[in-house]
Amino acid sequence: MSDPRVGLVLVSHSAAVASAVADLARGLTGGGPTAPVAAAGGDPDGGLGTNAELIAQAAHEVDEGAGVAVLVDLGSAVLTVKSLLADEDELPPNTRLLDAPFVEGTIAALVTASTGAPLDAVEAAAAEAYTYRKT
Repeated sequence: MSDPRVGLVLVSHSAAVASAVADLARGLTGGGPTAPVAAAGGDPDGGLGTNAELIAQAAHEVDEGAGVAVLVDLGSAVLTVKSLLADEDELPPNTRLLDAPFVEGTIAALVTASTGAPLDAVEAAAAEAYTYRKT
């Protein structure tokens, strides 16, 4: 087995948005092996919202032992993830909520995680996405 990589969980109020951002990021990693990434969007019935159980399940799915980076779209998703982090039994050890733009941060985080970089480097790459200029 190869060395463990940081896993990513994408939390959006929309399952379709979370899945689309995951697909986009996977497509932009350069074609090599990618770190695990899981979408945790919407509520269990397919509606808009966030769900702690879906997020926790996704975190455990992507956990290879090198940490889990969680990226979120909007404010209440932040609150849901913070409540999970406060309960030490809900998420894998070394799970971290990243302060980064959802799309650009996810791409930077996945590209970095796919190289085998540690969680601190994945977090730094995602946060650096705040500086990307479009003009």
